[in-house]
Amino acid sequence: MNDFYSIEYMLREPNSASCKVAFNTQHDIFKGHFPSQPVVPGVCMMQMVKELLEQLVDKNLWMRDAGQVKFLQLITPDVQPVVNISWKQDGRALNVNASFKSDTSDLFKLTGNFETK
Repeated sequence: MNDFYSIEYMLREPNSASCKVAFNTQHDIFKGHFPSQPVVPGVCMMQMVKELLEQLVDKNLWMRDAGQVKFLQLITPDVQPVVNISWKQDGRALNVNASFKSDTSDLFKLTGNFETK
């Protein structure tokens, strides 16, 4: 998480959570991606899912595979998306569905498998 984003709120349920995040608009990532039109890099969205999931299950994880990754709209640093994550545990594996949403639309979707380290 460092200082790239912060969690505004988090609602936890068994095997799912919903949280609103805010991006640090002054973060160095936005200076290079892209200088005249800053957007959240796709790899950062995937890393955020991993970090949030690790926090929720209190375990270090790695992504084994991603069955589906869809970048549906550009996310600018001023957007505060709601991140929804749900999972089913199967031994050491977590089958995960995650999405980023704005007030009006889907921004990003990920379906994948994570494992404990």
